Amino acid sequence: MSSARNPTGACTQISRRQLLSAGGLGMFGLTMPRFLRGLESQGADKLIARAKSVIFCFQWGGPSHLETFDMKPDAPEGIRGFHKPIKSNADGIWVSEKLPKTARVMDKVTLVRSVHHTMKNHNSAGYYALSGHAPPSDDQRLKDSPELFPAYSSVVDKIAPLRGEIPTSATFPYIVSDGSVTPGQRGSFLGKEHDPFIVLRDPNAAGFALPELSLPSGVSFERLNARRELQKLVDSQARLLDYSAEARGIESYYDKALAMLHSEKLRAAFDLTKEPDKVRDGYGRTPYGQSLLLARRLVEAGVKFVTVNFAQSIGGQSTTEGGWDTHGFNDTRMFPIIEKYHLPITEQTLPTFLTDLDERGLLDETLVVWMGEFGRTPKINKNVSRDHWPQCYTALLAGGGVKRGYVHGASDKNGEHPADKPVKPDDLAATMYHLLGIQPDTEVRDVVNRPVPISYGKVIQEIIS
Repeated sequence: MSSARNPTGACTQISRRQLLSAGGLGMFGLTMPRFLRGLESQGADKLIARAKSVIFCFQWGGPSHLETFDMKPDAPEGIRGFHKPIKSNADGIWVSEKLPKTARVMDKVTLVRSVHHTMKNHNSAGYYALSGHAPPSDDQRLKDSPELFPAYSSVVDKIAPLRGEIPTSATFPYIVSDGSVTPGQRGSFLGKEHDPFIVLRDPNAAGFALPELSLPSGVSFERLNARRELQKLVDSQARLLDYSAEARGIESYYDKALAMLHSEKLRAAFDLTKEPDKVRDGYGRTPYGQSLLLARRLVEAGVKFVTVNFAQSIGGQSTTEGGWDTHGFNDTRMFPIIEKYHLPITEQTLPTFLTDLDERGLLDETLVVWMGEFGRTPKINKNVSRDHWPQCYTALLAGGGVKRGYVHGASDKNGEHPADKPVKPDDLAATMYHLLGIQPDTEVRDVVNRPVPISYGKVIQEIIS
């Protein structure tokens, strides 16, 4: 083993293989001094994380950009909606008149008004939004499989996991689906051990608690742990783990669950009764509102990636439940539905959530992403509603190193297509990873052991403060 000194005086170890490689590369113009400079710079590109955590607020069903953050009041009748825009507290940003409280927090956010792709079906578009990777086809029958990419949270757990009692990631209060479970919500080819901690319980329900984090009556943690060690010994003797990758994943998953069982800190984070009624009322006594409050508590406890799903189903036909899929089917109408349900929930939770994070000093280190899988058609349909529209829509980002009171990109005059600085979901994914201090071109191994980058997108540098 030879050594060389870098400019800081530290000793850089160079293997015999590296020296032989350097000698061979000389004929291609890479001399030993240049080779050494390359070694010294290997750690120079390491990112500094701007965000400690991400809270991904997924608006399943596809909210209309034209009724929220990219209104077109000058568009022709049949395209412009029935709501008027109002000025926000950020220069040049106007939002729906149905969102007056939200208008007062626009100085905390970046709006990306030029997000676009071509997936018109919920499951394929949802997979794209939740993984940052385009699906192989635009097919409503797209189902979760090891060939598809994992959730953002699973990638973070693979590359930058937390160690110990606090899970790297969590998802609640639903797993989203449309006919079948939407891909991109679990570990996929990374393995079950990288699944997020999934909580399928309503945080707004009376007596909300997690039996998953409670031991059976009469069973101590020590006794449970001893049984676990015995099981591991038996499994090892049976060589089970040598033959089954799935079993190896389950093994790691169980070990994580045991650590969480023993965590007073995690149990305390899930105890919403510790919050004053005023705070809980402010977030809204709804599953979504209390889920955002729980998300805040989890990032305070150290969780890196939290996904909060607005609804389990695409919805769009009810004023009491469901997502944003407001086509006007079955003699329903989009505008009365979003006026009674979707917009009021957004108006209560989003500004309360962002203000709470900011006042607690958490917003600068917590990246909030609010988006759906696509927008709605600029043209109002025969049911006085809007259909799927992936060709242009808006994503809202706040905190975690992004600019405040900023608009990136623009749609055309009718909100149909990007007119400036087009952005793909891949680019949003790359930007999230970048802000977490993870290089977007970091490679993982897919189901057939090929190296693949965690993102094919480009970091949106203009939105970073």
